[in-house]
Amino acid sequence: MHPTIETRYLNLVEELGLGRREEVSTIIPLTGGVASDIVQVIVGDQRLCLKCALGKLKVDEDWRAPVHRNRAEYAWLEVAAQMIPESTVALFGRSQQSPCFAMEFLEGDDTYLWKTSLLNGTLNVDEAISVGQAIGKIHARSASSAFSTEPFRNRDDFYELRLDPYLKFTASRHPAVAAHLESLVERLYEASSVLTHGDVSPKNIIFRDGSPIILDAECATMGDASFDIAFCMNHLVLKAVHLPAVRSELLNAALEVWGTYVHYVHWESPEQLEAKVCELLPALMLSRIDGKSPVEYLTEENRQVVRKLSLKRLQTPCISLERLMTSIAYQLENDR
Repeated sequence: MHPTIETRYLNLVEELGLGRREEVSTIIPLTGGVASDIVQVIVGDQRLCLKCALGKLKVDEDWRAPVHRNRAEYAWLEVAAQMIPESTVALFGRSQQSPCFAMEFLEGDDTYLWKTSLLNGTLNVDEAISVGQAIGKIHARSASSAFSTEPFRNRDDFYELRLDPYLKFTASRHPAVAAHLESLVERLYEASSVLTHGDVSPKNIIFRDGSPIILDAECATMGDASFDIAFCMNHLVLKAVHLPAVRSELLNAALEVWGTYVHYVHWESPEQLEAKVCELLPALMLSRIDGKSPVEYLTEENRQVVRKLSLKRLQTPCISLERLMTSIAYQLENDR
């Protein structure tokens, strides 16, 4: 590790009162994210996870974002701790001097990353149900007039982290659907009905004792509920393309996320929200192929499959998620 980076974490430990720098015995960089530096730190007999936001994200394209997003991320984790205490990580403080914070290092025999489990072909439908419940509880409670939106009035950060690199950048590569994608950008930018996480991906969900702990809320903002649901379903659909042996199970899991979540919807018509998810899902699928952050596990052949499928569904939208999943399954089996 570069000495300057190591010093930053030693300073953070002392600033947050977690120990003295001479008590730090180990600093181990962790992998998996592109927007932050994350390390495991051992201070005395305590194991911690420290996270610092990056201004230049670790992708091939030029993708930059304000580091103050770290405030909204920490605030989302605090809100989640109140709303879904069974599915949250312990927090140990956020720096006032740098875009960094400290939290519990998640480990244990009954602890696993959902992405790793899914890519290994291991799927328990209860996982999808519990993720739908967690998102639903947060959206429902944040839609209340009593909810304080002050920490999450940061739609411009959401634009820089999600709307521009995913949808707007993809629109520049696909003129045939550019107007459609641009209209989605406008709708999502203006929305503020619920507290959205912005990155509900299996790579950010750790299961512990059967409960999902959702991390990496760097994109958290008041926004449109359709984004979190479509974003999560998108990852399950892409894995269904990648893993034909468990394809039907993964597509069913995507439907279970929605089927569980929809029982919490009270701020708008469930039918209206479902139609928005149906519209957004193929756009996000295409953006993980031709946006600034392409998914890493698909072959070029499968990328072409997703591209063709997404463009077709963007040009001929569904209004039912069940019909959309049936259509996707059919195309994956018969239209390669």
